[in-house]
Amino acid sequence: MKLLTVDTVSEARKKLRERCSGLMPGTEEVSLTEAAGRILAFDIFSEENIPPYRRSIMDGYAVRSSDVGAAGDMIPTMLKVSGEVLLGTDSSGLTVEPGCCVYVPTGGYVPEGADAVVMIEFCEAFGDGMLAVSKSAAHGENVVQIGEDVAEGDMLLPKGRKLRPQDIGVLAAAGIASVPVIVPWRVTVISTGDELVGPDETPGPGQIRDINSYTIASRSAAEGFSVVRVLSLKDDDRAIKDALESAKADSDLVVMSGGSSQGKKDMSAELIGKAADSGVLTHGIAAKPGKPTITAYDSKSNTLFIGLPGHPAAALMVYEQVLIWLWHEFSGHDGGLKIRAKVTANIPAAPGRMTFQLVRLTDGDEPEAVPVFARSGMISPMSASDGYFVMSENTEGIRPGDTVTVHLWR
Repeated sequence: MKLLTVDTVSEARKKLRERCSGLMPGTEEVSLTEAAGRILAFDIFSEENIPPYRRSIMDGYAVRSSDVGAAGDMIPTMLKVSGEVLLGTDSSGLTVEPGCCVYVPTGGYVPEGADAVVMIEFCEAFGDGMLAVSKSAAHGENVVQIGEDVAEGDMLLPKGRKLRPQDIGVLAAAGIASVPVIVPWRVTVISTGDELVGPDETPGPGQIRDINSYTIASRSAAEGFSVVRVLSLKDDDRAIKDALESAKADSDLVVMSGGSSQGKKDMSAELIGKAADSGVLTHGIAAKPGKPTITAYDSKSNTLFIGLPGHPAAALMVYEQVLIWLWHEFSGHDGGLKIRAKVTANIPAAPGRMTFQLVRLTDGDEPEAVPVFARSGMISPMSASDGYFVMSENTEGIRPGDTVTVHLWR
């Protein structure tokens, strides 16, 4: 049996970064209603002040702070109500003169002359348009100044940001109706194995339900990729070859799990190598789990192939550390979703191999990382974990109390 000649994870990544430049994603302009979850292609700057006028943060009366400096419950200050601000109308002609005030609703324009707003709860109307104010107000109190939220020329959002609902709100506030975003990769996901059946089928003797096509497809969708197709194929070289060739026509990334080691029916490396004009780049990485991993790139179609291990935990973690890593490199998205935590137990590393360790996080202000140990091929520990951390190939292990960076599942 031929043994795998492995690359380190860093070596495998370097090959992909250098050889797959054709996969550098393009950009497109999308409306705000389509932008959530997309990655910004460029820095976005504001072309205006937010707010564009001084606005009140509550219902009350716009006043001169010097007029109400001595106001209190026992001796309120009496002011003349000289006007009212109406939302959605031009109130720029209003002015607060000494000894006067103007009613202002929440979000309303604060007239010239006024430098503070007194909450309506501290005001009582009297006859002849007079108002008793029972609380003093400092200069600027309850008033948002022009450009205090965002000043003209400020960077609103940096390139590489995956847009969240609150980011969409910032863009809308700045009058930006569409944004340039990264075009997501198109992905074909293939699981192979004579033993695989669908989740809606009852496995017979020697059969198991397909897991990897569902976990990889859902992880791809969560990252924002466009999942073109999901296939579950028997170990038939003709069927797999045809699927790989078809995927080159409409997919940037073809992910195949199973058949990547050196067993009797493990044909993935040969088939992937034939599908890619450059042949196989990597067959085997120094990682635990995840050693039987394959990468290849077809420069004619700009299609990247990866053969993942058949074991679900290994497949998902290799996908994260190799393919999702490459997407973040090319798209400028930093990935995020990491947390520092102290480990609660001794964890041995695999000498010479990068080691991925599942953990669950405890509750509290300073969460701890509790190891979740899983035997090869088990899926339930993945669901029981909150994420994983990485030990380099030069690490002997982790001791209780050591701090690690936990990569959280999406």
